Amino acid sequence: MLQTFNPKNKDLIVNINGRLVHRDEAGVSPFDSVVQGGDAVWEGLRLYDGRIFKLNEHLDRLRHSALALAFGDIPSHAEMTEQIKRTLRANKMRDGVHVRLTLSRGVKVTSGMDPRLNQAGHTLIVLAEHKAPVYDKGGLTLITSSVRRFPPDCLDPKIHHANLIQSILAKIEANAAGADDAIMLDQRGFVAETNAAHVFIAYGDELITSRDVACPEGITRATILDLCRGNGIAHREKDFTLSELYRADEVFCTGTMGELAAVTKVDGRTIGDGKLGPMTQRLGELYGDLTRSGGAKVV
Repeated sequence: MLQTFNPKNKDLIVNINGRLVHRDEAGVSPFDSVVQGGDAVWEGLRLYDGRIFKLNEHLDRLRHSALALAFGDIPSHAEMTEQIKRTLRANKMRDGVHVRLTLSRGVKVTSGMDPRLNQAGHTLIVLAEHKAPVYDKGGLTLITSSVRRFPPDCLDPKIHHANLIQSILAKIEANAAGADDAIMLDQRGFVAETNAAHVFIAYGDELITSRDVACPEGITRATILDLCRGNGIAHREKDFTLSELYRADEVFCTGTMGELAAVTKVDGRTIGDGKLGPMTQRLGELYGDLTRSGGAKVV
């Protein structure tokens, strides 16, 4: 799975701290915290027919992450929403769009890791691209990475930070193995997530997903669990091992970037009958209905 350049994105207008510039002219200072140490938080949003799905939930998570990192200057939900709207208007976007929202601690007076060097306020970047869900809905192939997810006492996954080196290392292993993505285990050997998405497994009519101990609080993950509760689908959050995943009837991944995507092969094992399963199909349809009918109007 390799994303390709979309010609519709050739002349994107990018928003950096309220300044709208062509993608070729966009940039941040080398003194910005996002450059100096990955000291930033981020969210991925998706635009459906003029509405951003779960916008408030995403902005809440962004704010919670910034608070955990002791950011001294955090823009309000209203301020960030207005900059998102300005960016979408500038690009004449309405549907089939992914928005990457990044908030850094801002520009430092001199290079260094000390947050006291940040005296200019935050940097807010709004990058909106024409981008369909990135996963092949016909079925993904995964391998298990040697890179483990940090436990909360090392780096709490509830901080949705911009330092993605762990995920990148796992993705390198997936690329080398010819797989789409990589499963990442926690320090105890239980499945945490993939390098880019949450993991669900199904046994018959019951759905299971990892506890959010070594994986972030996923917005799409939470939506799937809400759909289970609202539609009488048995579900549990529990620790599970690779062996339990290998013998599952169905496996699928969730995330804003890729929505729901079936997994048909893991570490050389075929999952179920190697096809899109009924649980995955049903929840995919329910999720699609929800994204078409809900969300905050921004265009």
